[in-house]
Amino acid sequence: MAGKEVLLNAFTMNCVGHIHHGMWTHPDDHSVEFNQLRYWTDLAQLLEQGLFDGVFIADILGVYDVYQNGIGLTAREAIQLPVNDPLMLVSAMAAVTRHLGFGLTANLSYEAPYPFARRLSTLDHLTNGRIGWNIVTGYLDSAARAMGLSTQVAHDRRYDQADEFLEVSYKLWEGSWEDGALVADKARRLYADAARIHTIRHQGEFYRMEGYHLTSPSPQRTPLLFQAGSSARGLAFAGRHAECTFVTGSTPEGMRNQVHALRQAAVDAGRPADALKVFMGVGVIAAPTAAEAQEKYREYLRYASPEAGIAHFSSSTGIDLARFGLDEPIQAGPTQAIESVTKTYSGWTRRRLLEQHAMGSRYPLLVGDPSQVADQLLRWMDVGEIDGFNLSRILNPGSYEDVIRWVIPELQSRGRYKTAYRPGTLRQKLFQHGDRLPASHPAAAWRAPADRRG
Repeated sequence: MAGKEVLLNAFTMNCVGHIHHGMWTHPDDHSVEFNQLRYWTDLAQLLEQGLFDGVFIADILGVYDVYQNGIGLTAREAIQLPVNDPLMLVSAMAAVTRHLGFGLTANLSYEAPYPFARRLSTLDHLTNGRIGWNIVTGYLDSAARAMGLSTQVAHDRRYDQADEFLEVSYKLWEGSWEDGALVADKARRLYADAARIHTIRHQGEFYRMEGYHLTSPSPQRTPLLFQAGSSARGLAFAGRHAECTFVTGSTPEGMRNQVHALRQAAVDAGRPADALKVFMGVGVIAAPTAAEAQEKYREYLRYASPEAGIAHFSSSTGIDLARFGLDEPIQAGPTQAIESVTKTYSGWTRRRLLEQHAMGSRYPLLVGDPSQVADQLLRWMDVGEIDGFNLSRILNPGSYEDVIRWVIPELQSRGRYKTAYRPGTLRQKLFQHGDRLPASHPAAAWRAPADRRG
């Protein structure tokens, strides 16, 4: 009997160098064209041909300036610099597709809930309900300084702010307009029923506001909610708010432990364990034969930049890894960067990190012919108990073309990948329980009384 269906997002960023650093120098990579709209519309159409569930677009607001105490290597290797706004891509990509979802990263630490809620509602309307929000609180001191702070807000404190940001957003998305408030009756000259549009009032520790949500209810109202934190505080936040989580891991067995912790966090928050879909970050190098795949891998290694990979990693940890000798254990002092990453890699050496980042990234890399890659993906699925993958680009668009040409047909032949899109919004496609958040989600508490579902 076939296992559960593999969910698949393309993982990318509105920049040249995203995860697999150095690969922009490969002659077949087109990432330097990221400023051209055709680059993104072509990618969207390609992914929809491959029945990808979505494109997950990462983002940062600062720069990677921890390694060697500056941006020298960051600028030289285009390590997520320059980087453009991910939200600006969506309308064009949506216009050339019908089903592809869009997971958009936005850092709530530097947003205001009132205008931000309008931007996402607008995109949800324009895409007919295909918008997801990857909720992040940031980890770069450079972003904090650029936004006028001397340093970042403490790690757990950022999550306290995030909880309140979500509360304000839920009130706007779910409670300001009742179902049926939008009438659009030309004969009666009645576009919207004011009696069913409610002022949102909030006075909390981080936010104060009074006003109406400026956008009428979009197909999903609240966008599909992604989250990627795996610290203790991040787990609690995910358990309360997230519908999809983004994780990384080194073994399927270790991944299973992460997944169990996430599902338990959902249960602890009063939600079902299956309220979360868990996506793992992974890279794939596929070819018609195993020998060709290995040859491709060896070729790619000549272009990848391990040093750029650990320069990126330096900012993830908040530690300048350049100041350690090759075989000197890395000591992780207190930082406000990604807490789970800092703890995991304390005691490693720079040599070991360079070896791990041979392809410019620490992501698991699956190499092989279609059957071998499918075997590896399904082992992560079945042993790790995840729901799908965020597939990083090694070459763009070549990595996605290879997966679509060789790996997806193999998964389909095993009954583990869809052969057509389901109808409905992004949330409906992934969960099949309707376009809007279920009653078990905390956002449901802020619905107008007439709209609350049991």
